[in-house]
Amino acid sequence: MRSALLALRTLGDALDRMHGELGDDMAMNLTDLRALRMMVEWERRGTAVSPHELARHLRISTASTSKMIDRLVVAGHVERRPHPTDRRARVVVLTDHSRKTLYQHVGGHLDVMRGIARDYDETQLRYITEFMTRIARAVDPASGARAAEAPVVGDAVVERNESAIIVEVFDDTPTH
Repeated sequence: MRSALLALRTLGDALDRMHGELGDDMAMNLTDLRALRMMVEWERRGTAVSPHELARHLRISTASTSKMIDRLVVAGHVERRPHPTDRRARVVVLTDHSRKTLYQHVGGHLDVMRGIARDYDETQLRYITEFMTRIARAVDPASGARAAEAPVVGDAVVERNESAIIVEVFDDTPTH
């Protein structure tokens, strides 16, 4: 058990470093990066992201969310657009440049993770998924709920939790 928990901590540290490098490369703080990660995830599902939903996901005030969106617009990472079905509302979308930068940063990491996951059979992956999902739920019930919806990528199940979300939202090609 100790070795599994140490491995989990090591993974968390490695993902933190990866996200830190991405934040440095894109000149943004962790909250801004978390917003982009959420937008990538929702974009893959075909769901529009409102400023209110960003605030709720990030657990920050709507005023802080507005300032963050302004900052991301000025930096060229996102755009505000009319909501597709509610003409009174606005949504926030990634720019092509931001999407490509995110993909370029995680693409190589994702290829390596896919290769490692392919070393395990479906039964082993189910056990790994269950373990990681239960840990995520214990640490943060909201991220644990997302982990339960883990997507299948190629032959491997890839976890959906707050610290790892950016590594699983891209498939083999950028969306645009």
